[in-house]
Amino acid sequence: MNRLQYETSPYLLQHADNPVDWYPWGDEAFQVARMEDKPLLVSVGYSTCHWCHVMAHESFEDPDVAGLMNMLFVNVKVDREERPDVDQMLMDVCQLLTGSGGWPLNVFLTPEGKPFYAGTYFPPRPAHGRPSWVQVLHYIAKLWREDRDTIYRQAQRIEEALQGKDTPLLQLDRLEGEQPPWSEETMHDIYKQLIVQADLVHGGFGGAPKFPQTMALDWLMQYHFHTGQAEALQHALFSLEQMVRGGIYDQLGGGLARYATDERWLVPHFEKMLYDNALLLRSLTAAWQHTRRDLFGEAAAETIEWVAREMRHPEGAFYSALDADSEGEEGKFYVWSKKEVEEVLGDEAPLFCAFYDVSEQGNWEGKNILHRPHEEEAFAERQGLSVQELKAKLASAKRRLLARRNERTRPGLDDKVLLDWNMLMVTALLQAGRAFGRDEWREMALQALHFALEHLQQDEGPTMYHTWKDGKARYDAYLDDYANLIEALLEAAETTGEMSYVERAARVAEYVIEEFLDPQRSLFRFSSPTHDSRVSPRIELFDSATPSGNAVMARNLQRLAVLLHRDDQAALAERMLRVVSDSVVRYPLAMAHWAVALANAVWGLPEIAVVGPDAARKVTTLWRHYLPDHVLQWSTEAEARWPLLAGRSGAADEALFYLCRQYACLRPVREAEALMALMRPPA
Repeated sequence: MNRLQYETSPYLLQHADNPVDWYPWGDEAFQVARMEDKPLLVSVGYSTCHWCHVMAHESFEDPDVAGLMNMLFVNVKVDREERPDVDQMLMDVCQLLTGSGGWPLNVFLTPEGKPFYAGTYFPPRPAHGRPSWVQVLHYIAKLWREDRDTIYRQAQRIEEALQGKDTPLLQLDRLEGEQPPWSEETMHDIYKQLIVQADLVHGGFGGAPKFPQTMALDWLMQYHFHTGQAEALQHALFSLEQMVRGGIYDQLGGGLARYATDERWLVPHFEKMLYDNALLLRSLTAAWQHTRRDLFGEAAAETIEWVAREMRHPEGAFYSALDADSEGEEGKFYVWSKKEVEEVLGDEAPLFCAFYDVSEQGNWEGKNILHRPHEEEAFAERQGLSVQELKAKLASAKRRLLARRNERTRPGLDDKVLLDWNMLMVTALLQAGRAFGRDEWREMALQALHFALEHLQQDEGPTMYHTWKDGKARYDAYLDDYANLIEALLEAAETTGEMSYVERAARVAEYVIEEFLDPQRSLFRFSSPTHDSRVSPRIELFDSATPSGNAVMARNLQRLAVLLHRDDQAALAERMLRVVSDSVVRYPLAMAHWAVALANAVWGLPEIAVVGPDAARKVTTLWRHYLPDHVLQWSTEAEARWPLLAGRSGAADEALFYLCRQYACLRPVREAEALMALMRPPA
């Protein structure tokens, strides 16, 4: 009997009809493995994973292969997005044993839960130096029957190796000492390390496959703000422009695909993830604040429209992802033949095809991925049009093509709600709503935040669930859930002026410190020690596709320390940075969110108070400007219980802006531009 039929995860439900006797991760599978004296085969994937689908069709849907799996193993399916703790543990094993990782992730465990063999995709027949899946099954079964001691020795070696995995990255000896081990020169070293990896021709970092790496771009914009270094800003803006003009960006519907398979951002891996687009939206907002360029503002608006149209639950929360495949083909939903474009657009087709590089032969497997190789101004001039005329014609064509595309078979939607990803989007929408003056974007964000606080909260108090679907919340929240929730609450406080959000963030932070902190390392574990006895709590340092939960917590603590005058939280944030600062300098592309927290420690968080009768109006003039990490509170009058607002007053008829450091403020100014001038580095 396949037990996945009782699950809520869209990925697990995709496998509910397999002839494999799948179990979800849990006590029952391990009990059966011990009772039947079989190894466990744990297969990890996610609903929008192309190669997960391929291996499922080739092997897990084959009755003969499934029969072999059922006879030899206890088979467990895991949704990596639902159980990131299990995924991280097993991915560490795979990377240790093979030097690489990916999904589908297939790991064999002893009945006691000790991993001993791992790999990713295995083909149905031997190919490209890989054994077939059936060969792997027979090999592991033979080893279990005839040489079990070797298996247990291997499991022990793996466990010992993983226990010390992060030790080389940590500088525990730096926890003590009067002076922090960083200076402005540390920031320059990080910049040098980042820029040497930059692709100055196509934007971004490195070669194919090419990921957005927006967190590193955000740091470059922050670095430029504090130093005036023009090349840092130039590369961030150029990279974002190349992405938005490339095929990785959905030119009709908005939103970014997971990554590009080429160095030019043309050919995407077509899955669209909520978190990628939340992070893109943050970067686009910052880029627009720097430049006021329509390119960035329009892409931000299109991406939000896509989220609202395709990724939003009726009650306001956000879904997780859209599949790369439809009708069994990757990208089929998104690509075009020139003939179909001409059928839809008629006389408008030549202009559209020229601008978006649509040709008879296509630019990918005989089809066309829409992208924008031309600058609008130069293209419009060649066509004898004004830029506004060109935009109007292209917008009309895009609406018609989008309507035709919506008639196609849609990619699969992963409609579970994840707390950490939702909070990334909440933060991005709040920042965009403030910058662009769009109240409806802010309301969308606050609705999603309140959905989470209502539907993912456990009983009373700060404890939360990780995932929700069809009215059911499951799994204790992880560090990333809490860290991103705290950040979203702080952003909500800045947006609305309601300090109850800060109070809520403070309670959650206290809980995280109590439940997740490893006091010896001054870092947070990914999961609570009581979460799952089979998964040892791990400390995750690197950014993955999403920011490191530890790095987000360091930034949260820096902000809360100012808002609440909590020296203990400021000290904890500093200890966290002491432990990892050398590694941030060595690996800034993988620790870009840490680099932001380190920049805050070097240059200090701008402390901004806006106080006076029209504070709500005045603060909107400031939000249009790019601000790096900061603490901002605003109120119609001084409020003694908030250190940054205590003793501050406005003028008789208007609010004043205060720029402070450790609550010592410069003379207040009346205009946002004057405040920004105080924060910018000397020319």
